Amino acid sequence: MIRVVDYGVGNIQAFMTLFKRLGFHAERANTPDALHDATRLVLPGVGHFDHAMQRLNDSGMRPALERLVLGQKVPVVGVCVGMQMLADGSDEGALPGLSWVPGRVKAFANNPLTARLPMPHMGWNTLTPTAGAHLFARGFEESPQLYFLHSFYFDATHKQDVAATSHYGIDFDAAVSKGHIHGVQCHPEKSHHWGAQLLRNFVEL
Repeated sequence: MIRVVDYGVGNIQAFMTLFKRLGFHAERANTPDALHDATRLVLPGVGHFDHAMQRLNDSGMRPALERLVLGQKVPVVGVCVGMQMLADGSDEGALPGLSWVPGRVKAFANNPLTARLPMPHMGWNTLTPTAGAHLFARGFEESPQLYFLHSFYFDATHKQDVAATSHYGIDFDAAVSKGHIHGVQCHPEKSHHWGAQLLRNFVEL
């Protein structure tokens, strides 16, 4: 069962609609008990890092998610702020992240190469998958264009965890994969056929 984690942050319905169109059965989970049958997890997120982390902590689902992801190795994909939550922490806030993928979320505004660029980084941009990245193993033979909306970016501690990069003044880590734990900074639910293929690849890992 694909479970989309509904902790009050993120466009849950957009993912539900896309999975249905792809022919996959997905349901939202907003309690720990609703996660018990998850074989795939989607962790969406929008807005401020600390707000998202606080909402997840307050939801009561974090211990269940950690049992599933860290204990049972259930595949998970974090999306946008959901990807950033996988890190150890963020320049956007003070709360610790999940620390599932070592790294720090940094502000474009604090980098001299990107500080003068329009913020947020918004719109379609090319994604460059790394060799062997499972999320992009099928259907990404051409240069994919996906939709981004963010002012902060994931900086992975171990670059072998980077599954794809994109460019906005700098090459930044646009997707990460550490075993069964994945994250994408783009919005697959807004990225037409490229986003649909990304989620299909995740489900069929």
